[in-house]
Amino acid sequence: MIQGFKAFILRGNVIDLAVAVVIGAAFTGIVNAIVAGLINPLIALVFQADSLGEVVIGIPNVRGGTTDFAVGLILAAIINFIAVAIVVYFVFVHPMNRLKERQEARKGLGQADKEPLPTETELLVQIRDLLETQSQTPRA
Repeated sequence: MIQGFKAFILRGNVIDLAVAVVIGAAFTGIVNAIVAGLINPLIALVFQADSLGEVVIGIPNVRGGTTDFAVGLILAAIINFIAVAIVVYFVFVHPMNRLKERQEARKGLGQADKEPLPTETELLVQIRDLLETQSQTPRA
Protein backbone atom coordinates (compact mmCIF):
# COMPACT_ATOMS: atom_id res chain seq x y z
CA MET A 1 0.00 0.00 0.00
CA ILE A 2 2.86 2.41 0.80
CA GLN A 3 4.54 1.57 -2.53
CA GLY A 4 1.35 2.43 -4.40
CA PHE A 5 1.07 5.76 -2.57
CA LYS A 6 4.74 6.51 -3.30
CA ALA A 7 4.22 5.75 -7.01
CA PHE A 8 1.13 7.98 -7.02
CA ILE A 9 2.94 10.91 -5.41
CA LEU A 10 6.00 10.63 -7.63
CA ARG A 11 3.98 10.70 -10.84
CA GLY A 12 4.37 13.92 -12.77
CA ASN A 13 0.60 14.54 -12.84
CA VAL A 14 0.39 15.10 -9.09
CA ILE A 15 3.19 17.64 -9.10
CA ASP A 16 1.68 19.40 -12.13
CA LEU A 17 -1.67 19.53 -10.39
CA ALA A 18 -0.15 20.95 -7.20
CA VAL A 19 1.64 23.65 -9.18
CA ALA A 20 -1.59 24.47 -11.03
CA VAL A 21 -3.49 24.86 -7.75
CA VAL A 22 -0.86 27.18 -6.28
CA ILE A 23 -0.65 29.27 -9.46
CA GLY A 24 -4.45 29.32 -9.66
CA ALA A 25 -4.69 30.66 -6.11
CA ALA A 26 -2.21 33.43 -6.88
CA PHE A 27 -3.93 34.13 -10.20
CA THR A 28 -7.28 34.53 -8.41
CA GLY A 29 -5.92 37.57 -6.58
CA ILE A 30 -4.95 39.22 -9.87
CA VAL A 31 -8.30 38.55 -11.50
CA ASN A 32 -10.25 39.70 -8.44
CA ALA A 33 -8.21 42.92 -8.31
CA ILE A 34 -8.96 43.65 -11.99
CA VAL A 35 -12.66 42.96 -11.46
CA ALA A 36 -12.87 45.04 -8.27
CA GLY A 37 -10.72 47.90 -9.52
CA LEU A 38 -11.84 48.15 -13.14
CA ILE A 39 -14.96 46.16 -14.03
CA ASN A 40 -17.09 46.93 -10.97
CA PRO A 41 -16.51 50.71 -11.24
CA LEU A 42 -17.49 50.51 -14.92
CA ILE A 43 -20.69 48.69 -13.94
CA ALA A 44 -21.30 51.29 -11.20
CA LEU A 45 -21.29 54.00 -13.89
CA VAL A 46 -24.41 52.40 -15.39
CA PHE A 47 -26.36 51.32 -12.28
CA GLN A 48 -25.94 50.98 -8.54
CA ALA A 49 -24.43 47.50 -8.09
CA ASP A 50 -24.57 47.57 -4.27
CA SER A 51 -28.35 47.38 -4.19
CA LEU A 52 -28.46 44.25 -6.35
CA GLY A 53 -27.57 41.95 -3.45
CA GLU A 54 -30.54 43.26 -1.46
CA VAL A 55 -33.18 42.23 -4.02
CA VAL A 56 -35.42 39.56 -2.52
CA ILE A 57 -38.64 37.92 -3.61
CA GLY A 58 -41.09 37.13 -0.81
CA ILE A 59 -43.30 34.09 -1.32
CA PRO A 60 -46.14 33.37 1.11
CA ASN A 61 -45.70 30.07 2.92
CA VAL A 62 -48.28 27.70 4.42
CA ARG A 63 -47.89 29.07 7.96
CA GLY A 64 -49.08 32.53 6.97
CA GLY A 65 -45.66 34.19 6.79
CA THR A 66 -43.38 34.80 3.86
CA THR A 67 -40.21 33.10 2.73
CA ASP A 68 -37.64 35.41 1.19
CA PHE A 69 -35.55 34.24 -1.76
CA ALA A 70 -32.37 36.28 -2.23
CA VAL A 71 -32.55 36.53 -5.99
CA GLY A 72 -30.23 39.54 -5.93
CA LEU A 73 -27.39 37.48 -4.47
CA ILE A 74 -27.73 34.98 -7.29
CA LEU A 75 -27.80 37.73 -9.92
CA ALA A 76 -24.79 39.43 -8.31
CA ALA A 77 -22.87 36.13 -8.34
CA ILE A 78 -23.75 35.56 -12.02
CA ILE A 79 -22.67 39.09 -12.96
CA ASN A 80 -19.44 38.67 -10.97
CA PHE A 81 -18.74 35.34 -12.69
CA ILE A 82 -19.31 36.86 -16.12
CA ALA A 83 -17.05 39.79 -15.25
CA VAL A 84 -14.29 37.43 -14.09
CA ALA A 85 -14.69 35.27 -17.20
CA ILE A 86 -14.46 38.34 -19.45
CA VAL A 87 -11.31 39.54 -17.70
CA VAL A 88 -9.67 36.11 -17.84
CA TYR A 89 -10.47 35.70 -21.52
CA PHE A 90 -9.62 39.16 -22.85
CA VAL A 91 -6.67 39.94 -20.57
CA PHE A 92 -5.01 36.51 -20.39
CA VAL A 93 -6.38 33.80 -22.71
CA HIS A 94 -6.79 35.80 -25.93
CA PRO A 95 -3.34 37.47 -25.79
CA MET A 96 -1.67 34.13 -24.97
CA ASN A 97 -3.43 32.44 -27.90
CA ARG A 98 -2.27 35.23 -30.22
CA LEU A 99 1.29 34.88 -28.91
CA LYS A 100 1.22 31.11 -29.52
CA GLU A 101 -0.13 31.64 -33.05
CA ARG A 102 2.67 34.07 -33.83
CA GLN A 103 5.29 31.69 -32.46
CA GLU A 104 3.87 28.83 -34.53
CA ALA A 105 3.84 31.05 -37.61
CA ARG A 106 7.51 31.92 -37.07
CA LYS A 107 8.38 28.25 -36.70
CA GLY A 108 6.43 27.42 -39.85
CA LEU A 109 8.22 30.09 -41.92
CA GLY A 110 11.64 28.70 -41.09
CA GLN A 111 10.65 25.12 -41.94
CA ALA A 112 8.99 25.93 -45.29
CA ASP A 113 12.34 26.74 -46.97
CA LYS A 114 14.11 23.62 -45.80
CA GLU A 115 13.67 20.18 -47.25
CA PRO A 116 13.00 17.56 -44.58
CA LEU A 117 15.98 15.39 -43.74
CA PRO A 118 15.83 11.76 -44.85
CA THR A 119 15.15 9.15 -42.23
CA GLU A 120 17.74 6.60 -41.18
CA THR A 121 16.01 3.91 -43.21
CA GLU A 122 16.01 6.07 -46.33
CA LEU A 123 19.74 6.73 -45.92
CA LEU A 124 20.48 3.02 -45.56
CA VAL A 125 18.46 2.25 -48.71
CA GLN A 126 20.42 4.89 -50.61
CA ILE A 127 23.74 3.45 -49.40
CA ARG A 128 22.65 -0.05 -50.40
CA ASP A 129 21.65 1.11 -53.87
CA LEU A 130 24.96 2.91 -54.34
CA LEU A 131 26.92 -0.16 -53.27
CA GLU A 132 24.93 -2.32 -55.70
CA THR A 133 25.57 0.01 -58.64
CA GLN A 134 29.28 0.18 -57.79
CA SER A 135 29.60 -3.60 -57.62
CA GLN A 136 27.84 -4.07 -60.95
CA THR A 137 29.96 -1.62 -62.93
CA PRO A 138 33.13 -3.21 -64.43
CA ARG A 139 36.45 -1.90 -63.17
CA ALA A 140 39.18 -0.94 -65.58
